[in-house]
Amino acid sequence: MSETLATRLDYFENPSPERDYTIRIRIPEFTCLCPKTGQPDFATLHLEYVADQRCVELKSLKLYIVGFRDEGAFHEAVTNRILNDLVKLCEPRFMRLSAEFMVRGGIYTTVVAEHQAPSWVSTTPVSLP
Repeated sequence: MSETLATRLDYFENPSPERDYTIRIRIPEFTCLCPKTGQPDFATLHLEYVADQRCVELKSLKLYIVGFRDEGAFHEAVTNRILNDLVKLCEPRFMRLSAEFMVRGGIYTTVVAEHQAPSWVSTTPVSLP
């Protein structure tokens, strides 16, 4: 990835770092290029994370994501690249990126990549009656 693309990402301080809470971001217009054919690939990205000290700033995320439109990348590679850049920026307790690619040749592809900080333990979900 070009350094220019990675430097588009910015963050802000987590307003509630003492609490585990989930941030969910849906990006329905992700586009990159197939490295074999040069044809566009389209996906919806689903980002979920539990922030520690930093949260990703949304305008910078948008500019970063738009930068992939002219980049050739396999689905698996681009999903992991985006996750790695976001983990490096935010240092979250937990982060999951799911990339749901549109059909190509009758095949749908979904790639899910996760990161978990070694010291973080997920809270037990509450089940209400």
